[in-house]
Amino acid sequence: MKAQKSLKNVIRRSRLVGTWLLVALALAVAASRSYLLFHTLVEGFSITIAIAVHILATRTFKHSKNAFLLYLGTAYLFVAIIDVAHTMTYYGMNVLPGYGPNTPTQLWIAGRFIEAVSLFIAPTLASRPIPRSALLGAYTTTTIILLGSIMWLKVFPVCFIEGQGLTAFKIAGEYAISILLVGAILQLRSRREQLGLSLYRVMVASMAVNIVAELSFTLYTDVYGIMNFVGHMARLIAFYLIYRGVVIPGIDASYNAITTELKTNAVSDYLTGLYNR
Repeated sequence: MKAQKSLKNVIRRSRLVGTWLLVALALAVAASRSYLLFHTLVEGFSITIAIAVHILATRTFKHSKNAFLLYLGTAYLFVAIIDVAHTMTYYGMNVLPGYGPNTPTQLWIAGRFIEAVSLFIAPTLASRPIPRSALLGAYTTTTIILLGSIMWLKVFPVCFIEGQGLTAFKIAGEYAISILLVGAILQLRSRREQLGLSLYRVMVASMAVNIVAELSFTLYTDVYGIMNFVGHMARLIAFYLIYRGVVIPGIDASYNAITTELKTNAVSDYLTGLYNR
């Protein structure tokens, strides 16, 4: 039995590795033909997963009572909003004309700061609940200020200079984000029993891969360059981990809760609680 189980695990892992190799190859081909296509696919996936986390966390809270996931879901809604702006203004897209390579780079940094700070403080907030309206207000205000300072007022620090590459602010920002993510991992480690081992492991793995992505984004001089590609691939893996470890289990748990409730109602009266004959 043990040998059979081990064989199944090896086959499952081999399939996963093979699938990822095919995905990486397909995306590499897409990037070589059209980097904008590659970038839009990767960002589109991460935005979709971020919104899925938000919907899952907010709509299932009454069943899960998972305050950590609720705060995380709220944060990822606004991360997704900024990432949409980043994708639409990416150099060469021309969806929102009038923006050079600096603007999407600024939006990238803004989105990652919101994400990293949220991951850092979420474990603390989960143990000290605050009204959701206040949380939404804080994120809305922060997002409006960041978008306004980048896209309209243009007072946000310059992150990319065409012909030269990344600025000192952008590089320092990526290192600061990486440090915040390390801090977030340590925060989760001290609360891993409260979170549950499965959620703890997937969040740590996702943040570790995100650190690789952030460090990759300190090394490129071309927004279509190889290190930019590496960073986005790491970002893709990080959100895949969230999808497999947060979204899918969350949907399954909600489905199981609903099924249990329906079964309970089927054998007992909804109003009196007495068992049906």
